[in-house]
Amino acid sequence: MQDSTETAQFGGLALYTLRDAMAENAETTLQTVSGDGYAYIEAAGYEEGKFYNMTPQDFKSFCESINLKPVSTHQGSVTLENAEQMIADVKAAGFQYFVIPVPPMGMFTFDQETMTMGMEGTVEELANILNTLGEQCNAAGLKLLYHNHDFEFKKNANGVVPIEYLLENTDANTVNFQMDLYWVTKAGADPIAYFEKYPGRFKLWHVKDMDDEGKFAPVGEGKIDFKRILAEKEKSGMQYYFVEQDQTFNHTPLEAIKISHQGLETIGFQ
Repeated sequence: MQDSTETAQFGGLALYTLRDAMAENAETTLQTVSGDGYAYIEAAGYEEGKFYNMTPQDFKSFCESINLKPVSTHQGSVTLENAEQMIADVKAAGFQYFVIPVPPMGMFTFDQETMTMGMEGTVEELANILNTLGEQCNAAGLKLLYHNHDFEFKKNANGVVPIEYLLENTDANTVNFQMDLYWVTKAGADPIAYFEKYPGRFKLWHVKDMDDEGKFAPVGEGKIDFKRILAEKEKSGMQYYFVEQDQTFNHTPLEAIKISHQGLETIGFQ
């Protein structure tokens, strides 16, 4: 029988939320994540063949030892040249999903003055890159996903909505998507409309709340109607979900992930 003081383990955490703590002491931070009740994780710390300064095998072993499952990893530095080695490392670390967090290979843009994101190059080029990487991941037994921000849900200079082009011009057998519910909401789009139009394509979610000012908030402390979205998870194709909070403002990141885990339970995530 489970001790009533123990936290039930469910749900995932995107480790980008704890990037500073992970850089200071990855092992201790991962133990805290497990202790706070998270069951699985998404990495965002791959460099020179290692995940948070651990070899892929050591990272996998350590996560297993503290009852954390490595599910997905953001691989922003992928190129067509380094993909083969990176895919091998992702596989060796025990991940199932290889996630492209922004348009890769120098295509991503960020305007510091307006704090807006975008991309150089064409959506056709991006779709081709994703299809190529998707085939490579699939051959290795991994699943490739593309993660959105807000700009992909807005018409570009040519009147094309990038996410819709990508959904329609990538092979659903080898390329799918991680939906960041905050950024979709920020763009003024409705996640459920996309689930209905492109069922089964959104395999992972980032569960991230938004306060009244439009800033990031712990799950359950903002205005996004997660219950409504969660009710359509099967249409989405969602297999796993991750709490993520890019900035935590009034809380430390470690405080924020605790609040969010309680919020998940209240909303009905399992």
